Amino acid sequence: MKLVSNVLQNLRISETAEIDGISITLFTLCATFALIWYSWMYTKSKTTKPPSPPSPPGLPLVGNLPFLNPELHTYFAELASKYGPIVKLRLGNKIGVVVTSANTAREVLKQHDINFANRDVPAVTKALSYGPHDIVWSPYGPEWRMLRKVCVIKMLSNTTLDSVYGLRRREVREMVSYMYSRAGTAVDVGEQMFLTMLNVITNMSWGGTVQGSERANLGAEFRQVISEITVLLVKPNISEFYPSLARFDLQGIAKKMKGLSWKIEKMLDKVIDQRLEMDGESVENNNGKECKDFLQFLLRLKEEGDSKTPLTMIHVKALLMDMVVGGSETTSNSIEFAMAEVMKKQELRNPLVAIPTPRLSDPTLYE
Repeated sequence: MKLVSNVLQNLRISETAEIDGISITLFTLCATFALIWYSWMYTKSKTTKPPSPPSPPGLPLVGNLPFLNPELHTYFAELASKYGPIVKLRLGNKIGVVVTSANTAREVLKQHDINFANRDVPAVTKALSYGPHDIVWSPYGPEWRMLRKVCVIKMLSNTTLDSVYGLRRREVREMVSYMYSRAGTAVDVGEQMFLTMLNVITNMSWGGTVQGSERANLGAEFRQVISEITVLLVKPNISEFYPSLARFDLQGIAKKMKGLSWKIEKMLDKVIDQRLEMDGESVENNNGKECKDFLQFLLRLKEEGDSKTPLTMIHVKALLMDMVVGGSETTSNSIEFAMAEVMKKQELRNPLVAIPTPRLSDPTLYE
């Protein structure tokens, strides 16, 4: 009996020791975990980024895509009234930030412009021949500053704009005359403004190079291609929201854009070759001092060269493309939107109705 009692006592001692060992192990693990967690939280508090802007609820994988309203300006206004002037949207695998306040937009685009200068190049834009070499999608740096300098000095300078005042006045008066002749019938204001701005910009770009019926034909070709390009640029593209699928081009948008890019390339090559030929003749006759259009200025600037950031032929074509697409489409869209607001809101329409109509019928207005 004494032997059995000793065995039982030894078992109790071993069990107690085992329990004590487990307790010590658990305590050590808990203490270690608590120390690691505290260290992680302390480090995170030192490096925590500012909170993200508020965001409307979305769905897994697709985010806020199913809830987008085709009338985006109305949709964004509703979001602003609920979430404030800055809203975050999850668009598939991408994050978009919408700024709806004028003051906030001014701060983002003007005061902190450099911080927001670089933009994610859309997949459809990459399909264009010029890629990120234009002034819109080129990353902020020496190349972008060179392109901006070229535009500001020549294309958008006061001297250049004053020199084409007569051209702008003639085109606008022709457009107003057409509008007046269609009084009482439906008129596509956006299309008319697009044609007017396209005529002005193409004349500024290569009006001194291409003349007469050839210029009219080239303008018609450009008009058709630019219209198709702008449609593709704003068309919803799954490759934009899921970049990993861009290689498959599921909607065929990149393929269509490459075809249009080839047409643009062909037309620009034709105009550039013609200008180079004309410049060669001018040099022989010692008559090539003054630039007649933007294209001639770009080609001369390319020949002069810059050892640090040279202007290449790709830059020349990209700038011409930027001016034609950006100048015509954005202006026509803005005016079309403004006219729609005037038609919808009585308080905006009343001052315009008060203008005497005989003034519009004055034939000297269109001379």
